Amino acid sequence: LPKPTCCARSVPQLTHLPSVAAEKVTSLGKDWHRPCLRCEKCNKTLTSGGHAEHDGKPYCNHPCYAALFGPKGFGRGGAESHTFK
Repeated sequence: LPKPTCCARSVPQLTHLPSVAAEKVTSLGKDWHRPCLRCEKCNKTLTSGGHAEHDGKPYCNHPCYAALFGPKGFGRGGAESHTFK
């Protein structure tokens, strides 16, 4: 049987951050400990509503989400990547 988890990071309840249990944030439709809401790529701590999502996982907007899932090419989506005709 899977162990109960304390937040969306799916970390076992009894061994993970009991001192911050009151610091709950809701993001992506799930509850998280504030320090557990981190970018999947760079591990930076994120704020609720201040990040991007891909396949239900949180990512910081820059640089991770933009680099992984944004437009490709020089500058990654800035004016310099636009092609004028």
